[in-house]
Amino acid sequence: MQLKPRYIILFVVLAAFVSLCSVVVVKNHDADYRALFGRHTRILSPEIPSSASFAGEEVPLDLYYVREAFEREIFANSFLHSTTIMVFKRANRWFPVIEPILKENGIPDDFKFLAVAESNLVNVTSAAGAEGYWQFVKPTGQKYGLEISEKVDERYHMEKATRAACAFIREAREKSGSWTLAAACYNRGTDGILRALENQKVNNYYDLYLNDETSRYVFRILAIKEIYNHPARYGFYLRQQDFYPPIPTREVTVDSAIADLPAFARAQSSNYRILRELNPWIRNYSLPNPSKKSYTLRFPLDGAISWQKLRKNMPESATFFHDTLTIDELR
Repeated sequence: MQLKPRYIILFVVLAAFVSLCSVVVVKNHDADYRALFGRHTRILSPEIPSSASFAGEEVPLDLYYVREAFEREIFANSFLHSTTIMVFKRANRWFPVIEPILKENGIPDDFKFLAVAESNLVNVTSAAGAEGYWQFVKPTGQKYGLEISEKVDERYHMEKATRAACAFIREAREKSGSWTLAAACYNRGTDGILRALENQKVNNYYDLYLNDETSRYVFRILAIKEIYNHPARYGFYLRQQDFYPPIPTREVTVDSAIADLPAFARAQSSNYRILRELNPWIRNYSLPNPSKKSYTLRFPLDGAISWQKLRKNMPESATFFHDTLTIDELR
């Protein structure tokens, strides 16, 4: 039914009147409104730990510029609520994948927080063209063994990209002499960090004067580690069911080309959307394979993904929060 013009005019006038009344109410009660704001808004300064370390190397928090840089990143990540919570949720799915690869390659466990600092554990593309969970630019990714083409981009393959990151970190550690400097190298490049050390005649990250991004980089990793390991200290309380559970999958190995990936997915009782979700390294609708390379594709068990089933089967040990409180204790 079409409204008559006079009813439309009446509706517009009423809407304008309601809007005006709302403005008048706020204006006439401005003092009360400000008083309510002051009464109900509480922003407290997070606690700064008295000590911190990265990969077993102590952070010199007795230096004022080191402490203040660390404090800045604690504040930034404590009050970046939505992003930090999403990292907690994703970490429950991805840290069990990353941790054993780091251990297998002799890389300290703290480097899993470097992946968070790089991508927040999602496949993203930076303005500089770095891509994937570990944010490799194309030449560096290829240098460390990742296949990168229009059809396949292994920067988006969590396991392979993590192994490539381990190779970079191990090499940077050998050249720079410390794990902390190796982390800085991941941001600025090994040659850039080594030149800065030589030019400034120092031998550690914390005494280097660097560009803003790299000077904040390791402190951001430290802040993420601190908040992750002590969430309640910074106001984060999540329940077991809030975390993203790992997705149980089955593997299908192929050594020939796949001309039609959507059709291939359907033949596996799945679909192209799920194929891309579980195999983000696939970048197109086909998988050329002239060299007969062996590729492993993942599909969900039972041919479908059920959120309720994933939640039900999530192991109790999956939660990484060390603080356990009841609802009554939170009131």
